[in-house]
Amino acid sequence: MPRRAPLRIGLTGGIGSGKSTVARVLDGLGCNVIDTDAIARALTQAAGSAIPMIVAEFGPDSIDQTGALDRSRMRQLAFADPSARRRLEGILHPLIRDETSRQAAAIDTGTVVFDVPLLVESGRWREQVDKVLVIDCSETTQVARVVARSGWTAEAVQSVVAQQAARRARRSAADAVIFNDGITPVELARAVQSLWTHWSEGL
Repeated sequence: MPRRAPLRIGLTGGIGSGKSTVARVLDGLGCNVIDTDAIARALTQAAGSAIPMIVAEFGPDSIDQTGALDRSRMRQLAFADPSARRRLEGILHPLIRDETSRQAAAIDTGTVVFDVPLLVESGRWREQVDKVLVIDCSETTQVARVVARSGWTAEAVQSVVAQQAARRARRSAADAVIFNDGITPVELARAVQSLWTHWSEGL
């Protein structure tokens, strides 16, 4: 009997939704988590493969004293000029896609979880995964969580939220939604484990 291909789950959610917490729960359950944010950070750290292209596109001021992407400066530029964000994405997204594919190809057993903040926005992921899991919460909760953990202003967080897919669009793309608002971390972990067990047993 041929071996079944690994279950492929697309995990997404807006900033501050708790998506990264859910990814850690899934990792603890034995899933192979591919974190596209982590890939992006590696590409833009000192000596990262995206750095020469970023310097060519945005100039040396886009890089901090360590040789990594100056994230604060780039964030300010993107807020002031939406085309800057699109130009940066034009550099990063193909590199992220290539590295994501490389990591996925190396996995031959177990569930694969693609942790993708912009899964809905990209428009391509639905065909590449078996299931889409959306972690959802109110915008008020999103803003409060990010302000508390990062020190950003509420206005800065709201600007990021506005650039991401609307909650309704994410939910409409989902096979399952976990509403991570007003529940404890233990309750969230239980919800994730229950869903993962259900999907795994359905193979």
